[in-house]
Amino acid sequence: MMKFLCAASLVSLAVGSPVRLPSLPRRAVDQLDQAAFEEAQQPDTTATKAFAGTLIKTADNRCLFVDELSGDFRANLTPIQIADCGSTKGQEWDIITNGKHIDVANSMLIVNTETNACVNFDPRRAARNQALLFSCGGRADGGGDVTDSQLFPFNGGAGPLSFSPENDSNTCLTVSEDIIDAAPCQAGDLRQLFTFGDALSLDPEPTTTVVQTTSARATTSQEATSTLSSQEATTTTTSQETTATPAITSSPATGGIPNPTEAVPVSGAGDVLQPSAVAEAHERDDSATRAFSSVSIQAPDGRCLFIDPTAGDFRENLIPVSLVRCAGTPNEKFDIITAGEHNDAKDSALIVSSLMNGCISFDGRRDPGDTVTIFSCGGRADGDGETNSGQLVPFTGGKQLTLAPVSEQNATCIVPGDDRLDSAPCASDELQIFKILT
Repeated sequence: MMKFLCAASLVSLAVGSPVRLPSLPRRAVDQLDQAAFEEAQQPDTTATKAFAGTLIKTADNRCLFVDELSGDFRANLTPIQIADCGSTKGQEWDIITNGKHIDVANSMLIVNTETNACVNFDPRRAARNQALLFSCGGRADGGGDVTDSQLFPFNGGAGPLSFSPENDSNTCLTVSEDIIDAAPCQAGDLRQLFTFGDALSLDPEPTTTVVQTTSARATTSQEATSTLSSQEATTTTTSQETTATPAITSSPATGGIPNPTEAVPVSGAGDVLQPSAVAEAHERDDSATRAFSSVSIQAPDGRCLFIDPTAGDFRENLIPVSLVRCAGTPNEKFDIITAGEHNDAKDSALIVSSLMNGCISFDGRRDPGDTVTIFSCGGRADGDGETNSGQLVPFTGGKQLTLAPVSEQNATCIVPGDDRLDSAPCASDELQIFKILT
């Protein structure tokens, strides 16, 4: 009776109080049927793992976890919950790229290390109950083979990346308070970006191939990759001052959001990307002088600049320049161009996306909050422009940048906003100085 009264008091307090209480544990069963659980959730000992025993972190640095008793007697239909990293059991995950339940290239299964169940998206279920763990292969008893409701696009690396199930490519797993929900994919939505890394245990059970076991920054692709900066031919490489090596390097990392090579939905006007128009609008200037190639640029608040190629129009113009936790993805890489087809000004530079060749641009005619975007270098949407002063910023060498568009004569500067670059009056302080991470 006393336990009942205490529980009732908690419920009454949670309903009546304006203070939000911590979520109570979600439990659906008191114990598992061990025999049924072991049949349904058999580990795939032949699997190839890109990561083993890794954490999956949200943009606000919390971790995904599973309570094995929050589903049914087989540990199916368990919700994917979110808590402080290291605060609960069930926070370790295996990222499987080949095995009994996956036969699709450039895809992954997201498997909880504790229960061996797979992240599964089922649009037939009620809202807030569509992204759950289920037996890998899609059959409750563990007898399934491969199901696209458990496959997610993956090209290696630690992210940040979105989880969009292959049975509904327009839906993304999304943070919703303390659980993972599903929502329409939205470019630049940090609730839909996740990273792998910082495993709690460094000794996963042996499998056929374990590519990685830990560290979101030490990303190893299953396919051999080459260093972008050494491949790119530049007219002149400017010698730079020697400084302490920052935590993030310019070594190419895989993951992030790929640059599409076929027609896909985009966020801006035009609805669908047109690859031929993109190629025309963002032709790479191979004759350019690059002071730096394929480097990350860190904002004063510690976040890195990030380009989502699908967040603009059909030409990949008008893409917002997002700010994300630094992870070294290709979306965070930029070339610093000091001379070339679109820069004929001394002591100035273009900041060009290494991924899709667009320039960071300022246009004061656009709505507040949307004045800084990626646009065709030269300032014409079709790529025919020459030099645009709204894309030039002062640069005389070194590894620090003040993004003060030449067009604004030091009156307006590009600065960090909430989740993207914005503009504000220039100020002589460190809050407007960006760093080049080499």
